[in-house]
Amino acid sequence: MRLSPYFVPPRRLSAALFCAGLISFASTVHAAEAIRGAYPERPIRLLIAQAAGGNADIIARALAEGLSERLGQNVVPDNRPGASGIIATELAVRAAPDGYTILLVPSSFGVNPAANRKLPYDQLRDLTPITLVASAPNVLVVGPALPIKSVADLIKAAKANPGKLTYGSSGNLGSPHLAGELFELMTGTDMVHVPYKGAAAGLVDLIGGRISLTFASLPSAIAHIRAGRLHAIAVTSEKRFPLTPDLPTMSESGLPGFETTAWQGLVAPARTSPAIIKRLNAEAVAVINQPAMRDRMIQNGAIPIASTPEELWDFARKQIEKWGKVIKAAGITPN
Repeated sequence: MRLSPYFVPPRRLSAALFCAGLISFASTVHAAEAIRGAYPERPIRLLIAQAAGGNADIIARALAEGLSERLGQNVVPDNRPGASGIIATELAVRAAPDGYTILLVPSSFGVNPAANRKLPYDQLRDLTPITLVASAPNVLVVGPALPIKSVADLIKAAKANPGKLTYGSSGNLGSPHLAGELFELMTGTDMVHVPYKGAAAGLVDLIGGRISLTFASLPSAIAHIRAGRLHAIAVTSEKRFPLTPDLPTMSESGLPGFETTAWQGLVAPARTSPAIIKRLNAEAVAVINQPAMRDRMIQNGAIPIASTPEELWDFARKQIEKWGKVIKAAGITPN
């Protein structure tokens, strides 16, 4: 019998397979050791889906500072605002899954799919969760000339004047807008939404009496509240906020289950090594739980949150489901 020129004797084949196995095992061990010991070997880019100077940007830069200290490499903030977070998210989706690009996603992450926006990615498939970072409540405020002192007063006034009360927001489908839509749905009232290009312009008009109310971000409104230019009625978080302990929640004020927040989460491109995700989660959670970091977030109107990656994705799915129902019931279409 003639043997094929490609025939390998069983003994030699077994030796070859054994050597190949050793090489593969050694490579795996080396890669794991490299992740544990060497990562990161260069600066990490932290994409921020919102403009510089805002609350999310302040939180992102504080997080980047803390991560830089713990990781031994600079974590460089990179603001890429626009299109309700889609621009920054697409950059993260297209980045190499090597741990050197991460993204701080805003609460629009839980709204964009619910609004049936045409997204150039599947965010829960094309990204990998790391941790929740923070959650900032809105605060229901009215102008000083309006005789409304409670949520019950507002409901009564809105029902008595359908289509006459106006509420401002920082833009279509932002947290203040969705808070207003949720309020209308839960109370059976009809108010007029007035979108602005940013929160500041809306607050100026509210102080000037040109609109009736708004669900403002707490950092943007707190100085006006303390100066008496605006009257705060309730916060939209599940629990009272530490900076305003005397201010009730919307749930306490007669609307149980009412909750809207502007939240942030940390994510990476899909297929990023689980070992890198584990490292980033551990370091980010450690930074968030530092007393100085927690105090810094609270002073900027946010509650610090540290979670597992799985908890972030579970939260995001619930947000998409919740706002999908609100957007459909309200008949909102993205612009």
